[in-house]
Amino acid sequence: MRRTRFKHVCLAALLTLAGLGGAGTLPAAASGGGATAPSSPSAADAAPASAALLDGMRKEFGLTKEQAVARLEAERDATALEPKARRTAGSAYAGSWFDATDGRLTVAVTSKSSQATRAAIRAQGAGVRVVEHSARMLDAAKSRIDRLSAPSAVGGWHVDPAANTVVVTVVRGKTSDNDVQRFLTQARATGPVTVETVAAAPRTFAAGTVGGDPYYTGNVRCSIGFSVHGGFVTAGHCGQAGAGVRGWDGSYIGNFQGSSFPDNDYAWVNVGSGWWTVPVVLGWGTVSDQLVRGSAEAPVGSSVCRSGSTTHWHCGAVLAKNETVNYSQGAVHQMTKTSVCAEGGDSGGSFISGDQAQGVTSGGWGNCSGGGETWFQPVNEILNRYGLTLHTY
Repeated sequence: MRRTRFKHVCLAALLTLAGLGGAGTLPAAASGGGATAPSSPSAADAAPASAALLDGMRKEFGLTKEQAVARLEAERDATALEPKARRTAGSAYAGSWFDATDGRLTVAVTSKSSQATRAAIRAQGAGVRVVEHSARMLDAAKSRIDRLSAPSAVGGWHVDPAANTVVVTVVRGKTSDNDVQRFLTQARATGPVTVETVAAAPRTFAAGTVGGDPYYTGNVRCSIGFSVHGGFVTAGHCGQAGAGVRGWDGSYIGNFQGSSFPDNDYAWVNVGSGWWTVPVVLGWGTVSDQLVRGSAEAPVGSSVCRSGSTTHWHCGAVLAKNETVNYSQGAVHQMTKTSVCAEGGDSGGSFISGDQAQGVTSGGWGNCSGGGETWFQPVNEILNRYGLTLHTY
């Protein structure tokens, strides 16, 4: 926020810190230490769910308030359990996901796993599914596909643990194209591959500037992601290192200190010149604002919400992790796929699950009128890459 009269400060908090999460009252220009390891909260020690999350889940999943509260508690338990179950499964681990029907984590293990291993995972509170291929084998197949040259009609590819395969997405009506067929033949040679169609190819969600932008650089408008000590994180395609950043009122905020796109899609901006950060993800008046308390990574299947300066607050579910997204500018790796919609100008904005920061908006297809899918760059990778510390409440 910019230091002005009190009423002006409140307005700046809403318009400038679009989708911003953080904590404390320290100015963002304060120096930060190294990236901190994310905590894994349990339902027992978590803060009560905000009205923003409950309202978003009610609209997206058709849940009552009581059902939404119960699901959030189950998702927090699944988030805490996932690393423990992975260690228990060992080399037999084949992936995991939150099963909304059962309300618990499901862990896939190969048929070579022992009965004792399966029993130990069940004793931890997770369901068990026996599959053919290990996560290591599927990840290796995906890595080999990453080295291929994909045509523009191929949207991306990721490991689907529930289906126990690598899923390659192709724009509907393009599967018979010669270049697509050549790519799919090469992809199938790497291991188990399933082809799915999507309505459109992914694109980034930057936009031209308009009045009231939360931040802009040149003629590009984007959204702030999460507050860190010294500034904020956002999407890499929004600006190159060294580029100046201005706020909603046109005044100088800071500069891009680091940026990577394509291959990655992350960046961070230092904050100064009378601006500082606040510990919230904005609900934009649609719902109440959400505090950020950590960055524990939610499992596939978990609910997740997004805040951005164009379409504001929308929710959905985590569909896949570690997806390679084939943008026209080049492939971006290790992305998380969601069922949440977004539009131009939402790029860089925050994705949050419960009170845990998840990532910054990168791109997708569709819109918030007809629906679509959106990918985000996981926030912990950004923190580790630049040695940043997330502001938490």
